[in-house]
Amino acid sequence: MDKTQPIIIRRIKKTAGGHHGGAWKVAYADFVTAMMAFFLVMWLVGIASKEQKAAVSEYFKNPSAVEGTAAIPGTSSLGPGGASDKMIPTANALSMPGGVGPRVGDPGEATRSRIPTDAQEDARAAAAAEDRRQLDELRKELEAAIEKSQALAPFKDQLLIDLTPEGLRVQIVDRMNRPMFDLGSSSMKDYTVEVMHELGTLLSGTPHKIALAGHTDETPFQAPRGYGNWELSSDRANAARRALLEGGLDEARIARVVGLASSVPFDRADPRAPTNRRISIVVLNRTPDAGMDALASAPANPATQAIATAPELVPPLAPPAPPASAPL
Repeated sequence: MDKTQPIIIRRIKKTAGGHHGGAWKVAYADFVTAMMAFFLVMWLVGIASKEQKAAVSEYFKNPSAVEGTAAIPGTSSLGPGGASDKMIPTANALSMPGGVGPRVGDPGEATRSRIPTDAQEDARAAAAAEDRRQLDELRKELEAAIEKSQALAPFKDQLLIDLTPEGLRVQIVDRMNRPMFDLGSSSMKDYTVEVMHELGTLLSGTPHKIALAGHTDETPFQAPRGYGNWELSSDRANAARRALLEGGLDEARIARVVGLASSVPFDRADPRAPTNRRISIVVLNRTPDAGMDALASAPANPATQAIATAPELVPPLAPPAPPASAPL
């Protein structure tokens, strides 16, 4: 070999791996946040009362509950789901002299006002118990009146009365050979009008608010201009309202009138059963906690009713003759 050839020395510099970033910090922060939320939930469950736990459980079973409501709604004189009677303080109102909430310099007042005293709790419990007693008395009076009334006695198998967390519920259901309305229409049968007049007279003596809901079965019903089961159930609920007023019920007593179509079936096993076509009349509780009670307890009937707060629905244009598939 040529001894004059230069010797080449190649130096290889080994370095440690580069910085791997802070992704692990994000994952760790998420884990710590999740654990904090978990222990916070466990703490809340530990201090919650039995009624509050039942309310949360019922909400997840049926968020639209009521002829109940959703997400522990605000309550008012109109009953569960109605617009709240309580003022909601804003940031400006808190600092205004004489405004809602604590005055400037008294930050603890808001906290104290939100904590109910034992006396308040006892008063609410007593009011709820008295309200329940009155509704139970009304239930007995209605049952006795139905037995005695010549107009109602033939239809007692179609009148279902029970106490629900929201109040006293009276349901008038269809029978196979005795529908309440004309086929696919909000026009009442003559005997249905007579039944509603009798119920209006019987309910006129109580100061409680009244909520009405119309229901259809699941049979498809479509007419021009989008008229379907929702509109039909709303029209039937309003027809029931008018018949109750003709029977002597004060219009100021009506709290809400809604149509629920087939969304709350009475017979879940058979969505097209005649009993799913019905009118629900609820004599509402007057206690402020009625909304909570509606979530905490399940009604006695298989169907969990859900009357949502809504303005009185204006009947749309009368539909043409219904198709053969129209529900009764």
